[in-house]
Amino acid sequence: MKKDLISIKDLSGDEIKAIFDLTTQLKKDKANFNKALAGKTLALIFQKPSNRTRVSFEVGMYQLGGNSIYLSPEEINLGVRESIDDVAKTLSRYVQAIVLRTFEHKNCLKMARGASVAVINGLSDFSHPCQALADLYTVQEKLKTLKNITLAYVGDGNNVCNSLLFICAKLGVNMNLGCPKGFEPDKIVLKESIALAKKNQASINLYNNPKLAVKDVDVIYTDVWASMGQEKEAAARKKRFKNFQVNKNLVKLAKKSVLIMHCLPAHL
Repeated sequence: MKKDLISIKDLSGDEIKAIFDLTTQLKKDKANFNKALAGKTLALIFQKPSNRTRVSFEVGMYQLGGNSIYLSPEEINLGVRESIDDVAKTLSRYVQAIVLRTFEHKNCLKMARGASVAVINGLSDFSHPCQALADLYTVQEKLKTLKNITLAYVGDGNNVCNSLLFICAKLGVNMNLGCPKGFEPDKIVLKESIALAKKNQASINLYNNPKLAVKDVDVIYTDVWASMGQEKEAAARKKRFKNFQVNKNLVKLAKKSVLIMHCLPAHL
């Protein structure tokens, strides 16, 4: 039975920890894994361009002995030239997994329903699970533990924020949110994450004041104010997010050893 990764919600806490353990093994002993995916091919369907996501998947497949095929928006024109269902069924006859980086989350769900091979969400407007997995692994690697850690997210309650909420809740990491009014994360995601966090002896707190969110935290995480596709909102968002800038004054409120994280790209 295939296993898709459309949202962090699809993974249990134990599965996330197993991924982290395997990652550590790979980093320590790359030579023993260089044929792990020999003969396997990964299809990369990118409606939205990317630097880090594309390179990460392509290099990862190469280092593990597999191959990848990049399919640009012009080559497939997903949902126009061919339906998502037809693309899913066709690719399932050729490749062993599909990564879809798309605008609408429903496209990931449709691809997963139509494909008989694993589908990985490389980014959607609702979720960015691979980003969250990489980020929390990095925190664990840098701080040596995730116990009694508090991560503050400052900015737009977007797709990255949704994924961080789920993963922090599942791993028992405390999370504070500092979002302007009207830019809080998805209400259902927030409610479910708070309940999950409570089960794992952690807390999730929402503030409309960034200073309260970063007080004595171990990690400060932020994102661009206007994501790709929101360029028309950039001027208005710049005004609304002015006080949510991660600067020296804000960082001073966190622990002296605080880590600063950004999912990139950074727009200056």
